[in-house]
Amino acid sequence: MASFSFFLLLFIHICLLLGLSFAEDPFVNYNFVVSYITASPLGIPQQVIAINGEFPGPTINVTTNNNVVVNVKNKLDEDLLMHWSGIQQRRTSWQDGVLGTNCPIPSKWNWTYQFQVKDQIGSFFYFPSLHFQRASGGFGTFIVNNRPIIPIPFDTPYGDITIMIGDWYTKNHTALRKTLNAGRDLGMPDGVLINGKGPFRYNDTLVPDGIDYETVKVEPGKTYRLRVSNAGISTSLNFRIQSHNLLLAEAEGSYTVQQNYTSLDIHVGQSYSFLLTTDQNASSDYYIVASARFVNETVWQRVTGVAILHYTNSKGKASGPLPDPPQDQFDKTFSMNQARSIRWNVSASGARPNPQGSFRYGSINVTEVYVLKNKPPITIDGKRRTTLSGISFVNPATPIRLADQYKVKGAYKLDFPTRPLTGQPRMETSVINGTYRGFMEVILQNNETKVHTYHMNGYAFFVVGMDYGEWTENSRGTYNKWDGIARATTQVYPGAWTAILISLDNVGVWNIRTENLDSWYLGQETYIRVVNPEPNNKTEFPMPDNALFCGALSKMQKPQDISFATSIKGFETEVFFTLLMMVSAFISLF
Repeated sequence: MASFSFFLLLFIHICLLLGLSFAEDPFVNYNFVVSYITASPLGIPQQVIAINGEFPGPTINVTTNNNVVVNVKNKLDEDLLMHWSGIQQRRTSWQDGVLGTNCPIPSKWNWTYQFQVKDQIGSFFYFPSLHFQRASGGFGTFIVNNRPIIPIPFDTPYGDITIMIGDWYTKNHTALRKTLNAGRDLGMPDGVLINGKGPFRYNDTLVPDGIDYETVKVEPGKTYRLRVSNAGISTSLNFRIQSHNLLLAEAEGSYTVQQNYTSLDIHVGQSYSFLLTTDQNASSDYYIVASARFVNETVWQRVTGVAILHYTNSKGKASGPLPDPPQDQFDKTFSMNQARSIRWNVSASGARPNPQGSFRYGSINVTEVYVLKNKPPITIDGKRRTTLSGISFVNPATPIRLADQYKVKGAYKLDFPTRPLTGQPRMETSVINGTYRGFMEVILQNNETKVHTYHMNGYAFFVVGMDYGEWTENSRGTYNKWDGIARATTQVYPGAWTAILISLDNVGVWNIRTENLDSWYLGQETYIRVVNPEPNNKTEFPMPDNALFCGALSKMQKPQDISFATSIKGFETEVFFTLLMMVSAFISLF
């Protein structure tokens, strides 16, 4: 009987321990099979990258502090990395999914990502980061909901609608890659997709018959949360819905001051949440439009995405001309002033109960300043390349974080210049040496003739200023030091600058780049390395057990172990039921 009591007590302890484990932040599991399919979004059959047979891929829908486990099976014929754009993976860049940080997943392999969406809310998206693959698809929406105990600064919407927009070519990513490698521009896109579909036939000349288009169905008299992401290649798009206002509510993890827009420019890589009230009559459907910006609109007319907003009691199809885009031919500051009008809601709670603005970024002393200047593509060593501050980034054979872990010498240089180089541009693996817990000011200076969008992994930065011309020390007098939006992606207009402030509190190696896919592919990026110098580093998670090896460490890579794909949560559940069966079997003996 003593044995029975002992094992019963042991069983209770096991249950309590596992119960405590389950009571912590929950795990959310996804399985992604990444493969090619044939689709015809613009009416021409082409190779598209799908996830679980879907294009775009499935939405990842989680809640603040969830542990996200995504098992990725690579069925492409080339290496793959999945990147979670805007997701601030706290204390680990091992799961970031970019080549300077992680070894790629080989073809026919599977690899499991695991990270926590710690203290974060908002609208984001994911995509494949290698080999120009995003131009063929593989992207999807990533939503992080607030915890129920944290109020949102608006009434709970009736529904949640996700929309992915982006420019599109009928050639696949391998053909587009060859064009860039040959030193040529991609040229004008063939169209704009909305949720992976081509335009509604609003014009018989511009839009051929038989193209499948997106229809968004809504109930009259309701308010919806509309999450819109530009996952395209390099085209800024103006988003608008005929006869409806877009009440801006959130931008990449920060609640905004709520303002109505008849249309909003959404640049490559950016995500927004709008509150859409279906308050119009239902005499007909309404156009949803995403059209190219900062181009010759007469020539680019066909580069327009058109979907349909359909009220359930609608009496007819949408007809007539599309709603007009912004008329800023004679006011080049329209879009910039619109961007400046997007402000942080400093009284709203973000992922925590305290107000978003309690950080008071404007009163923190800047510890380091970097001016990152781009220029039009140039030829370096016989190759067409793009640069930041005179350096065209070369991805290391051994990823930076892995090289640090195993003390691989010569994998990269910590010598990225604080100001643009004045001499001959060069190709290098040159990295910014960030100071842990420092406060970095970065000036993004765009010396090209097109809009660029810049993104930094692992962080939300504060967009404090933008203007035309060359940035100077005196430009700081124009900074917004109170309610500048905190986000992961910001536009820089041609011949202009944008200033951002970054609190370097997240240890790791983090990519900073243009989101314009062609310029990124040709080298317009670098990394910020943030290391905690304390001997007992408790601020970064250890290297994961399933880390891949490549470059100088490729001999350390073991053959693929298919059984490793089981998630942690699945493992815990399996252990729990195994123990339960063992103890039950033992008890049955008494």
